[in-house]
Amino acid sequence: MNRETISHLAHTHHPVAAPLGDAAVARLLDRALPRGTERVLDLGCGPGEWLLRALHDRPGVHAVGVDVSRTALDRAADAARARGVADRLTLHERPAADHTDPHPYDLVLSIGACHALGGLLPTLDAARGHLAPGGHVLVGDGYWEHPPTPGDLEDFGPLADLPTTVDRVTAAGWTPVYGHLSTREERDDYEWSWTGSLAAWALDHPGHPDSAQALDAANGHRTEWLRGYRATWGFVTLLLRRTAD
Repeated sequence: MNRETISHLAHTHHPVAAPLGDAAVARLLDRALPRGTERVLDLGCGPGEWLLRALHDRPGVHAVGVDVSRTALDRAADAARARGVADRLTLHERPAADHTDPHPYDLVLSIGACHALGGLLPTLDAARGHLAPGGHVLVGDGYWEHPPTPGDLEDFGPLADLPTTVDRVTAAGWTPVYGHLSTREERDDYEWSWTGSLAAWALDHPGHPDSAQALDAANGHRTEWLRGYRATWGFVTLLLRRTAD
């Protein structure tokens, strides 16, 4: 079973694919889309849940999603048709770093996908090139809530604590105008959902050739979380504007 399939199954009951609850997602999108007529770009959109929610009840919003996964993009297209917003969503199969468009965007999103562009600051650099004057960037990434263990560093790479993370963002020319720190409840719900959805699929398909591998992946992930980064890792979503346009 490849990594993409594991991720799809694990996010069955948590489609935003990040440790945020529905209320937080709605609040962030409301802040990011004040007019309801914006052009939106998601760099690393996966199955497109953030874009689908941005389009919902905002008939003036148009969105573009970019991802390397054809399977995820097909799911996004199917969901857009089912929700009646397909005419306002364009999807591109390409690396996020390769996306070009002569028309700027009012909102650029990248939630939990900064690794695809080399980290938080490279993601903001990429977003800058797509942003209209006065536009917003909505970016979500991890940080160390408490000092990490060597295993945490191996799993997550060179994150920083929250004040340092925000300092780096502001030093790079961005000003936070809103934000959300994922709560313990949101993070735990995400992890229980991730591991539980994958494990449930394995238990429901005992004869599938990938069943044992899926169950091993769920059990391994749960152990890494409970015995490792649950005590150290946090997630922040920042709504940013360029400090100087």
